[in-house]
Amino acid sequence: MNSRERFIDSLMGGKIDRLFRYEHGAWPTTRARWLTEGWPAQIEFNTFFAMDPMARIGINSGYTDSPFYPKFTETALEETAEYKVYIDCDGVTKKELKHQSDTSMPQFIRFPVANWADWRMISARLNPADTPARVGDLGALKATCADLTVPVMLPICGAFGHPRNLLGDEGLAYVLYDEPGLMEEILDNWRDLYVALIREVTRSVRVDALLIWEDMCYKTGPLISPHHFNEFMIPRYREVIAEARASGIPVIIVDTDGQCLDLIPLFRDAGVDVLLPFEVQAGMDVVKIGKQFPQLGIMGGLDKRVLTLGHDAIRREVDRVLPFFCERGRFIPTLDHTVPPNVSLSAFQDYLDCVRSYEGK
Repeated sequence: MNSRERFIDSLMGGKIDRLFRYEHGAWPTTRARWLTEGWPAQIEFNTFFAMDPMARIGINSGYTDSPFYPKFTETALEETAEYKVYIDCDGVTKKELKHQSDTSMPQFIRFPVANWADWRMISARLNPADTPARVGDLGALKATCADLTVPVMLPICGAFGHPRNLLGDEGLAYVLYDEPGLMEEILDNWRDLYVALIREVTRSVRVDALLIWEDMCYKTGPLISPHHFNEFMIPRYREVIAEARASGIPVIIVDTDGQCLDLIPLFRDAGVDVLLPFEVQAGMDVVKIGKQFPQLGIMGGLDKRVLTLGHDAIRREVDRVLPFFCERGRFIPTLDHTVPPNVSLSAFQDYLDCVRSYEGK
């Protein structure tokens, strides 16, 4: 099998020759550590660790950021030896530590939308008519997707993730009650923009997976009630996913951290095929979830924390998950998030060896 066939069949219930090799990657501080432990600086992560090739479309479609066109210009407001305060590409004012900023959360000071007037002003950057400009160089896009043996992902910012970028967690929660019409307008714009973007991209290239970023849950549950998510966001999800299906995209993936059990039935009803990364520390047991939702594709679910505990702990964690999914299918094994800097290069390689011992089983 080639990488594209293995990726699609791994998640959609087909027969595979071996497990698809994928990991979310390492934090920059982890990479800095591993460079001192034997990772050659000139070799990319996927090549060095022999992952299956995968292409990710790099246009202005958003992901953890929103699909503004044009983006906000990053603007410095304050800087000391310990931190900096700045406006980022999403128009969010934040205070960020200079040391290991990749592994710590910034302080969010102000979000770009607090009322209707702010939305009216910022919505000019979210005009669906600007989709060709968001896509940009068609030659570069086609080159990214040229190898027919490699799966292609189109990342987008989700129906929760995008309003969260605009309003912040607290602002979003208030708008649901105080200004529901504002949320409706924001989400109608989200739907129209991504329907237009999917049409524009798939007119020129093949896309194998729509990857939707949400990060809408924390340790014990969602940041929005299932009721409100179902009322405001799921109807637009259905429309965007319908466009993706009509445009030939076979796999729909949602990326959310935290404990998302109450949202899985809603995602499934809306047409989502796959979720990731299933953080174990948030109570996400992929074996139990895989039994409860037998048609759900799963990426992740292996506890990254055990990689600091030695070979026996790593082997136990892999053996906890892999036997079930080698039988069930619809699974790509990976750690439940990016590799943190307290994990050594040798421990990560040991983990990969344990996972790959199941290949072909």
